[in-house]
Amino acid sequence: MKVDSSIKQKYSHETEELADFKVGVDNVIFSVDTTYNRVLVLLRKRAEEPFNNYWSLPGTLVRQGESLTDAAYRTLAEKIQVDNLYLEQLYSFGEPGRDPRENPDSFGIRYLSVSYFALVRYEEAKIIAKSDKSTSWYKVDEIPNLAFDHDEILNYGWNRLKNKLQYSPIAFDVLPTEFTLNEVYQLYCTILGEHFSDYSNFRSRLLKLGFLLDTKVKVSRGAGRPASLYKFDSEAFAPLKDKPLLFI
Repeated sequence: MKVDSSIKQKYSHETEELADFKVGVDNVIFSVDTTYNRVLVLLRKRAEEPFNNYWSLPGTLVRQGESLTDAAYRTLAEKIQVDNLYLEQLYSFGEPGRDPRENPDSFGIRYLSVSYFALVRYEEAKIIAKSDKSTSWYKVDEIPNLAFDHDEILNYGWNRLKNKLQYSPIAFDVLPTEFTLNEVYQLYCTILGEHFSDYSNFRSRLLKLGFLLDTKVKVSRGAGRPASLYKFDSEAFAPLKDKPLLFI
């Protein structure tokens, strides 16, 4: 691959001074509410500068001796209580000027954000009481202007979630241990839209992958005939983990 001459020129001189960084973790926490067919994201209202009174993604600076993932889990635990969730590192955001505190008349330190995205079910996730007044769920299509570059981080997370759902089993990390195929379908519909696939084709494709275990138990949930309960079989999925899959 050829390197543009302007890029060569930009990086041809030695850097006079290494940047001093603080590292933060910002979480894009999505919840899926299949009852009302909506996807929500958790936001917190800032009570300090910069961006006082702006909504932002829940985040934290990484503590001494703390891993990035531990910082992400700590932020989650401070905001919501939930048993089943999926968490994945998303991307690093470190463009100069992304945080006003980088200005020389402020702290003069670069702020790097390592973002994560999480997926939970809305009915299982409870906002921690002490965070009630400053933390709220917002529909992904009704997000206010966010602090810093959190609009960009949120959009990146939303696209990753939709893409990831199509080729990986992340849905089964947030579903109950035993579930009906319709519950899986409703979760997919809520995130990807009602017209991504009809139920019959979705059911057939999912069962052919071979990693759902029929418990032989049937349950009645709402109108219609009793439905079979399934479990996600991690051992059956293991040989498929590194193979290209298409769930839908």
